[in-house]
Order: sequence, then structure tokens, then C-alpha cells
Amino acid sequence: MDLTTLALPQEPAGGIAGWASDLVDVMGGPGAGLAIALENLFPPLPSEVILPLTGFAAGQGVISLFSALFWTTLGSVVGAAALYGIGVLFGRERMHALWGKLPLVKREDLERTEAWFARHGTKAVFLGRMVPIFRSLISVPAGVERMRLPVFLALTTAGSLIWNSVLVMAGYWLGDQWDVVETYVGLLSKAVLVLVVLALAAYIAVRVRSRKRAGDAPRHRRAG
Repeated sequence: MDLTTLALPQEPAGGIAGWASDLVDVMGGPGAGLAIALENLFPPLPSEVILPLTGFAAGQGVISLFSALFWTTLGSVVGAAALYGIGVLFGRERMHALWGKLPLVKREDLERTEAWFARHGTKAVFLGRMVPIFRSLISVPAGVERMRLPVFLALTTAGSLIWNSVLVMAGYWLGDQWDVVETYVGLLSKAVLVLVVLALAAYIAVRVRSRKRAGDAPRHRRAG
């Protein structure tokens, strides 16, 4: 079958969308899976572009809908497993050594984070797959904390299947207006990023204030 006859009729000409479109045109479902695997490893690659475009391709008959969902979910799991492996290789001791060199943080903070992940890690991995930005990053602490690999893979598969299905089906139903999905998911990504930045700024402010109070306390006692 001549792939050129199946090329998307209104496919994008350049950028990330053009690159993903070329992969799907040339490789079919595995091309979409490769794009999503790379998106997991390099979060700047937007799944909100790749997945709806894959759904659009399925709607145009370039690939089947089952192939679109299967290969993109497999790509998500492969990319997440690679990041999990990085977390395992990095290890707890190296993480603690690096943490100890960072300003405004204490070893106890990391230990509390580890305890929180031990209690809520399953929910973090599952729900994190459906949150832009964090869908990639959550795999690293899972590896550092040595979450059981079968559990990690099962949660990653389930969460990825839900996220991928929503965006692939959106592109499938929207047809040549698939790029509308990027606008709305992009807004969600920016909102999440703003919340993270605000939370980090608040945390640093609290740490600076507490350290300043701790430094002033001895002087007050000596003055008394």
C-alpha cells in the first residue's frame, strides 16, 4: 500500500506537529508510539499536539484507532520505564548527597517527602500520568524509591491509557480541527506550572523566614 496516498490531507507542514505527522505517515502506529516515548523523555515535546494529531490520523484512515491507542500507550510506558530506570540508577544515596548541597533545604525535608511517597506513591504515579508536566517527572522518584516495577508499570499503563484515550479521541472526533485540543490543554499546563512556581516560591519564603528567626533567637537570648 502506498503510504503517500494515506498522508493526512491537511497535515501540518513544520514544527513538532509536522515532525509527528511525518512519523505517523512513514511508520504508522509505531511512529506515534515513538513520538510519545520521546515526549516522556523530553517533556518540552507536547503530548497535547502529538496525541490529537494521532487521533486525526486515525480518523482519516492512516492508522486504525486501536493502533493509535495501543502504540501511544506503549510509547508512554516505555518512556516512563526509562525514567524509572534513571531514578533507580541515581539511587537514594546520590539523591541525599545532592539534596545536602542545595540551599534552603534540610535532610529531614527529603525524608518526609520519601515517607509521603511511600504512603501515596501509587496515587501519585497513577494521577500524575494525567497531569501535564508531571506525567514525565513522576517516574523518577518512583525509581529512586524503588516502587515495585510491576506496580509502577500497571499504574503507568492505566493512567497513560486514560490520558492518551482522551486526547486521541478528541483529535479523532474533531477532525481537521484537532489542534483546538492543544489550546485547552496548553492552558491547563500553564496553570499547573504557575501553581508549582507559586508553591515553590512560598516554600522558599517560609524556609528563609524560619532560618532568619532561628538565627535571631540566640542574639535575643544573649541580649536578655
